[in-house]
Amino acid sequence: MFRRAFWFTTGVAAGVWATTKVNRTLDKLTPESLALQAADRAVLAGRRVKHFALDVRDGMAHREAALKDALGLTAAPEPEEARALPAGRPHLVVVEPTHPHHSLTRKEDH
Repeated sequence: MFRRAFWFTTGVAAGVWATTKVNRTLDKLTPESLALQAADRAVLAGRRVKHFALDVRDGMAHREAALKDALGLTAAPEPEEARALPAGRPHLVVVEPTHPHHSLTRKEDH
C-alpha cells in the first residue's frame, strides 16, 4: 500500500514538474518573448561594442602620447585660418575630383 502511494506521489510530482517546465519553455518561444529577447541581446551587444570602441579610443590616445614622447614631438601649432574660424560651428571641406571630366553618376555598360 505504501509502495503504491509512494510511486503515485512520485509520478504526480514528476508530472507537475514536467508540465511546468514545458509551459515555461513554450512561453519563452512565443513571438513576443523572442522579440524581447532579441531586443535585449541587441542592446547588450550595442553596449559591448560601445565599450570596446571607447577602450580602443583610449588605447589609441595613450599609444599616440607614448609615441610622441618617445619621438620627442610636440603638438603642432594651429594654422592662422583654424584660429580665425568661429568655434562650435561645423565647417565643410570641398574636395575637387581628380578627374573633373568624369562624372561619378555616369552609368556605364560593364
